[in-house]
Amino acid sequence: MHALARHDSAGISGHRRCVSAADRGRRSDPSERRRRSLLRLDRELGKRNYRNALTIARQLQGKPGGLAGFGSANQVAGSGRQKVVLEEGNDQPLGEEDIFMCTQHEAGHFLVAYLLGVLPKEYKVLKRGNSSQDQFAGGTVKFVGFEFLREVPDLDTLNESIGSTESSYRVNKRCISSKTFNNFSCVILGGLVAELISFGYSEGLHSDVDKLERVMRWLGLTESAVKPHVKWASLNTAFILHHHHETRLQLAKAMCSGKSIGSCINIIENSLHQK
Repeated sequence: MHALARHDSAGISGHRRCVSAADRGRRSDPSERRRRSLLRLDRELGKRNYRNALTIARQLQGKPGGLAGFGSANQVAGSGRQKVVLEEGNDQPLGEEDIFMCTQHEAGHFLVAYLLGVLPKEYKVLKRGNSSQDQFAGGTVKFVGFEFLREVPDLDTLNESIGSTESSYRVNKRCISSKTFNNFSCVILGGLVAELISFGYSEGLHSDVDKLERVMRWLGLTESAVKPHVKWASLNTAFILHHHHETRLQLAKAMCSGKSIGSCINIIENSLHQK
C-alpha cells in the first residue's frame, strides 16, 4: 500500500511538473505575453483608468513580446500637394456598402493614432438603419491625450471672438504641444484619407473637417500657416495608411465585430508581424 501510494504521489508530482513546464512555455511565448498585457489594458480602459492604460501601452512599446507598432509610424518630413475631392452625403438609410465605408473610416482614425503612439480608449461603428446629414456621425473613436477638445468652442463662438482680447488670452494660455497638435491633425484626417484610399471619394468627412478647423482657430493659426499644415497632415496620413493597407482591413473587420481595444491592438500587431 505504501509503495503504491508513493508511486501515485510521484506520478502526480511528475504530472504537475509537466503542466508547470507547459504553463511556463505559454507564459514565455511573446504573443501570449502581449495578449495578457492587453487584457490588463482592456481592464483599465473598462474602469476608465485611461492614464494607467496608456502606461501599460508605453511599457510594452518596442519591447519583445510587446507593442512593436505603437508609435512606430514612419512620417514625411515636409509638406506636399494633396488634392482632395469632397462629396456630399445623400441623407439615405445606410446599406452594406455604406456601413463598410463607415468601418473603414473609423479604422483609419484608430490605426493612424496607434501608429503615431496615441492610444484609442473607446470606439463605436455605425449600424444598419442609421441616417443623418453627416452619415458617419454615429461612428466614433476616442483617444487618450485629446482631452483638450473639451475646451474648444464651436465655430460661431470662435468667429465672434476673433481679434478680441479674450481670443488672444485663450490661444496663449490653453495651447497644446506641437506634437499633440500634429498627431491630432493626422488622426482626425485618418478617416477621410482611409475612405479616399479605399473608394476614391469620401462621404463622412464633415464633422472631422469642422473639428480640425475649430482647433486651428482656437490655437490662433493664421491662414498662411493653416494651408501648409493641412497639406502636410493629409500627405503624412496618406503615407501611413498606404503602407498599412492590409492591417487597416483586418482592423476594420475586428471593429465591425465589436472586438475590444486590446483585441484590436493585438490584431494590428499580428498583422505588422506578418509583413
